[in-house]
Amino acid sequence: MADESALEVPGFFRRLFKDPDFTKRAAFLRAVPLFQDLGLRDIGYLIQSLFTKSYAEGEALFEEGDIGRALFIVEQGSVDLVKQAGEGRTQLLATARVGDFFGEMALIEEQPRSAAAIAATDTVVYLLYRTRLFGLMKARPRVGVTILNQLVKLLSARLRSTSERLVSTVEVVEET
Repeated sequence: MADESALEVPGFFRRLFKDPDFTKRAAFLRAVPLFQDLGLRDIGYLIQSLFTKSYAEGEALFEEGDIGRALFIVEQGSVDLVKQAGEGRTQLLATARVGDFFGEMALIEEQPRSAAAIAATDTVVYLLYRTRLFGLMKARPRVGVTILNQLVKLLSARLRSTSERLVSTVEVVEET
């Protein structure tokens, strides 16, 4: 019996790989830096862990201070990441476009979001919830480790970039 179920998986993947929707989603996800080291079969496991959600222009994906539970990957549209600047003002931090991801810290710890995310246009995103990533890590450790390894590299690069901008800002302030 166990041998029979093991034989079903390759048949499942053969059918999945021939599905044009899967092929399109897989190509899109493999272009996202976070998933670039995953093979096609591993992308198949990842796709099973993702949720898709649509947002209308101006709709909040999450608010500053909400507890982070998922990473967002922009499939269509764009998302503004904004921070409260006091007295009802907001500061645009970045705009995430097709293929960009944000909210990655939620994969590491469930802490309050440091900014809000607002759909700048009608937007479709993939969500990878922390619990789903942990489930994937348990069922397919190699896939989980590959994603986390890439996440650490990307977070390190973002931290270096932020540090360089901070130093530049401090130098400009000191010169004035």
